[in-house]
Amino acid sequence: MTRRAPAEDIDEADLDVSLPSDAAAGVTAVAVAMKRTIEQMGPLRATKGLLKLNQVDGFDCQGCAWPDPEAGHRHTAEFCENGAKAVAEEGTKRTVGPDFFAAHPVAELEQRTDYWLGQQGRITQPMVLRDGATHYEPIGWDAAFSMLGERLRGLATPDEAVFYTSGKTSNEAAFVYQLFARSLGTNNLPDCSNMCHESTSVALDEVIGIGKGSVTLRDIETAELLVVMGQNPGTNHPRMLTALEKAKRNGAKILAVNPLREAGLVRFHNPQNVRGVVGNGTGLADLHLPVRVNGDLALLQALAFHLLEWDAIDRDFVERHGHGFEEWAAHIKELDWDAVDRATGLDRSEIRAAAEMLRDSQATVFCWAMGITQHRNAVATIKEIANLALAQGNIGKPGAGVCPVRGHSNVQGDRTMGIWEKVPDSFLDALDAEFGIESPREHGLDSVNAVKALRDGRAKVFFGMGGNFVGAISDTAVAEAAMRGAELTVHVSTKLNRSHVVHGREALILPALGRSEKDHTGGRAQRVTVEDSVSSVHASQGPLSPPSSHLRSEVDIVCSLALATLGEDHVVPWADLRDDYTRIRRRIGRVVPGCEAYEAKVDQPGGFVLPHPPRDSRAFPTDVEKAKFTVSPTDVLHVPEGRLLLQTLRSHDQFNTTIYGLDDRYRGIKGGRRVVFVHPDDIAALGLVEGGRVDLVSEWDDGERRAEAFRVVGYDQPRGCAAAYYPETNPLIALDHVAEGSNCPSSKSVVVRLEPPGPDAPSGDGHDTPGTGTKRSTDPDQLS
Repeated sequence: MTRRAPAEDIDEADLDVSLPSDAAAGVTAVAVAMKRTIEQMGPLRATKGLLKLNQVDGFDCQGCAWPDPEAGHRHTAEFCENGAKAVAEEGTKRTVGPDFFAAHPVAELEQRTDYWLGQQGRITQPMVLRDGATHYEPIGWDAAFSMLGERLRGLATPDEAVFYTSGKTSNEAAFVYQLFARSLGTNNLPDCSNMCHESTSVALDEVIGIGKGSVTLRDIETAELLVVMGQNPGTNHPRMLTALEKAKRNGAKILAVNPLREAGLVRFHNPQNVRGVVGNGTGLADLHLPVRVNGDLALLQALAFHLLEWDAIDRDFVERHGHGFEEWAAHIKELDWDAVDRATGLDRSEIRAAAEMLRDSQATVFCWAMGITQHRNAVATIKEIANLALAQGNIGKPGAGVCPVRGHSNVQGDRTMGIWEKVPDSFLDALDAEFGIESPREHGLDSVNAVKALRDGRAKVFFGMGGNFVGAISDTAVAEAAMRGAELTVHVSTKLNRSHVVHGREALILPALGRSEKDHTGGRAQRVTVEDSVSSVHASQGPLSPPSSHLRSEVDIVCSLALATLGEDHVVPWADLRDDYTRIRRRIGRVVPGCEAYEAKVDQPGGFVLPHPPRDSRAFPTDVEKAKFTVSPTDVLHVPEGRLLLQTLRSHDQFNTTIYGLDDRYRGIKGGRRVVFVHPDDIAALGLVEGGRVDLVSEWDDGERRAEAFRVVGYDQPRGCAAAYYPETNPLIALDHVAEGSNCPSSKSVVVRLEPPGPDAPSGDGHDTPGTGTKRSTDPDQLS
C-alpha cells in the first residue's frame, strides 16, 4: 500500500547535512525566534504577543504543556524558540480568504505538502465544499450551523457522529463540547491524547489511581536525580531545559535514556543568563544510555534487579502504601539477562552505573514522553517506571515523583473537562444532575476506532475541534480513504492542513480565534483556562487583534452549533454559556472533580493546582486502595534480518504536524525533511550509500506500506535502529499496530526495510545517482 506524499513544493535537492550539535538554545535560538516572529507578524505585533506569552496576565503558549514558574518568578521573556515559532504561526499576517480558495481547487491543494499548506496563512471566513464541487466557497455562519445541525439531526443514531478534539482547545471550549456531544447522545469523543499519552493515562490510573503526573515544577528543580526517558526536551519542551539547569545547580544528576543523543540533554546555553550567552552553558546529562528502540521495559527491569540486589528499597513505604511488591520482586529476581542484552543493546556496566545513580538518590523524578508511550508494550513499560518509583518511595515526597510530559498545551485539561470516550459514570452523573440531560453510558470511539468506524460506514459525520486528524493518525492511506467515505467532514481551524483537503462528500471549514487573540464574544472581554502537565490550572487571555472580523471563538462555535442542532428550548442554556464564559466556569466547578470554586481559584495570580491524592497525601485511589506493583514479562521485539526498527520523531522545526520550517539544526539537517537516520555500520551492512535515496517499507499481515524517496543520513544510534520524521512516515504504521491496553498507535517501533526507489518514484533531488543531492558539511554551527 503506497500513499505518495506531495513533494513538489519542497526541493529536497537543497538538503544539507552537517554534524549534530552538542548544545541547545543559546544566541542562535533567540535569533531564529526573532526572525520567524518578525517575518510572520511584523515587529510591533510580534513584540506585543511575545511579552504576554506565558505571563500571569497574558496567554498560555500553544507549543507545549510545560508548567510556568510561580507568579512573581517569571522572566519578561518567558518563552522558548519553539514557543515563539508557535505564536508566529498563529499570529501571522498572512491570510487565506475566499480569493485563495477560488484560485486553488481542492485537487491542487491536495498535492501540496503540509508545510506549504500551513505557510499560506490564517483562514478568514467559513468555507464550504459542496457535493461534487471542485472548490471551497464562502458560507455564512448561520448557514454553516444550519447545514451541520440538519446533518446531525438526520443521522440514524448520534453514534454515527465523531467529535474529535485537539489538545489546544481551552477548558471552557472542551467542557461545552463534551456537553454538546452527550446532549446529542454520543460518547464518541476521541482526542489527541489517544495518539500520544493514552498509555500513560491507562498505566498510571491502574497503579496509582490517577492518570496524571505526581510532581510540581519545584519537585523537578529540587530533585536529587532526574531520569529523562524517551524525550527530547530541547525541541519538544525547551522551557524544561531551564528547570533542568536549576536542578543541576542545586546538585541534581540527570540520567538520559534515549536511542539518540539529543543536544537538549547534552548542554544548555540559557540565553537569559551570561553563562549561557558567552560561557560554556550548563552540562546536563551525567549519563546517557543509548538504549535500543523498544528496549526500555527490559532496561527498567534490569535497574530494578540491582536495586533489589542492594536492598535499595523504601521498605516503610512499600509496607504502608504498596500492594503486590513480593510478587513483583520475585519476578525481577528471575530476570533473563540475555534478554536484557538483546532488548537494550547496552553494556551491563552501563546499566549498573545507572542503577547506582538510583540507589544513591533520595529523591528521584522520572520524566517521559512519546518515546515511551508509543510502543506495543508502552503500558507495561510505564507500569515498570511506576514500580521503580514506588519501590524507592518516590511518590508523595518533595523532589520526587512521576512526570509524564504532555506535548500539547491543554490535552490534560481536555481530559479533565470530560473529553474522553470512556469517562467514568460518576462524571456523567454530575453532568446530568447539573444540566438535566441524560448522558449516554456506552463507551464511545477513540481515535483509531473512529477511523475504523468511518472506514466501515458506521460513522457518517466527522467534526474536528482543532488539530489535523488526518495528518496525525497512523496508516495515512487507510485514514484518508476512511475520511473520504464520510458524508460530512467539519474542521474548526486557524490554518490550512491536510485534513481540509482530504474530505468527505461535503466539507466545512469553520475559522476560529487563536489562543493569542482577543476574544470579545458576547460583547465582553472573555478569558479561558488551561491545565499544564503538573495539573496547574490558570487563565489565558490573548492580546492580539484577530486577522478577520469573521472569526469566532471555539466556545461560540460549539454553543451556536448546539442551538442550531438541539434548538433554543433545549434544557442547556447554550446562549448564556456562549455569551459569558464565567457561567461555564461556574458549571465546571459543580461538575468536574477538584474544580470546586473554579472561578474564584482561577482569579488567583497563576491559578491553582488540582488535587492529586498520591502526591498530596500518599493516598492511592486504586481498586485496592494502595499503590500497585505489577508484573510484566520481559519483552524483546524481534527484528528480522535485513530490517531496521524505525521510530518516528519531530524535527526541531515542527510542532506535531505543524511544520514551522525545513531545518533540524540540532541533528544537522537543513533544507528538507525526507531523511532517514541510520547507523553508519548498518548503512554499510545493508549495502546502502550515505546520501542515497531509499523507500521505507513496512510489512504487515494485510500487505506492505511504503513511504518513498528518503535520504539516508548516517547517525550515531544503536545498531539495528532508524529514525525519520512524521507525518511523512505515518503511512508506514498499520492502523492495528497499537499499544496493548491503550490502543495508542505504536509509532516508535515500526519494523522496516530500506530499498532503492521504484522506477516510477519521484526523484526528490532530480538525480538518479545515490548521494548526489546531499551536500555534506563538517561545521556543526553552519546550520545556525
